Amino acid sequence: MDSISGRARPIGRRAGGLRAGARLGAVAVALFVGSLAGPADAVVGGREAPEAASGSVMVLSSDGGVCSAVVLAPDTVLTAAHCAAGRAEHRVHYREGAEPVLVELAGRALHPGYDAGAIAGRRRSIDLALLRTATPLPARFAPARLAADGPRAGESLVLSGYGVARPGAARTTGTFRSASLPVVEPYGPSRILVWLKPAAGPSGACQGDSGGPIARGDGAVVAVTAWVGGGPCGAISQGVLVGPQRDWLDRTLQGWGRRAVWE
Repeated sequence: MDSISGRARPIGRRAGGLRAGARLGAVAVALFVGSLAGPADAVVGGREAPEAASGSVMVLSSDGGVCSAVVLAPDTVLTAAHCAAGRAEHRVHYREGAEPVLVELAGRALHPGYDAGAIAGRRRSIDLALLRTATPLPARFAPARLAADGPRAGESLVLSGYGVARPGAARTTGTFRSASLPVVEPYGPSRILVWLKPAAGPSGACQGDSGGPIARGDGAVVAVTAWVGGGPCGAISQGVLVGPQRDWLDRTLQGWGRRAVWE
């Protein structure tokens, strides 16, 4: 894997043990109840960003997994592959007023370069997945724009997601938060990953932010969050660049009769 540290790890949050169908509903309700607990500090060191949430939803799994995702079409989202892999059932999640909504999937495609054992084996992995929902999302969700070009070292990108505001604070999951972070290139420019490291203090991705957007200032999505590395949440965030994977994304979407918006 093109990783910054042997301690890198995926950051889809896991929860405890119910039967598959009940567990998905229980996780969704827990997320909703947690969101009523009051304002939280950050994505870790960021801010609440409800104005930017129209292009993102959540992905829940029956084994307790909680992730974020980027909306590409009314019935299609992009997320991290580790958020959608395995034998668990998966649902797209959002809130409709006071009610949590779980949407079944009609299709799933993991990037052929995804390697579930990449972190332990220190191998490269393209941690991306496309999910197609059985029914469309509400009209308030707008397809995100994808950036064909990669970022430059020193450029500031906005990392966003529905994950926890601080490690272990499960009740803070479910609120969309953002943090602006500079790009670093510890090994030179990568064709797979972008690395983000805060200039001061902890800031960045944490549990539940996997699959969320990493975007330019104009909102175009450059990468999808996949790992944290080099220490605890808020140390270094890693995302999979979407531009180099455009061929796979476009071919898969075309097979579903869908298309992404590229810039």
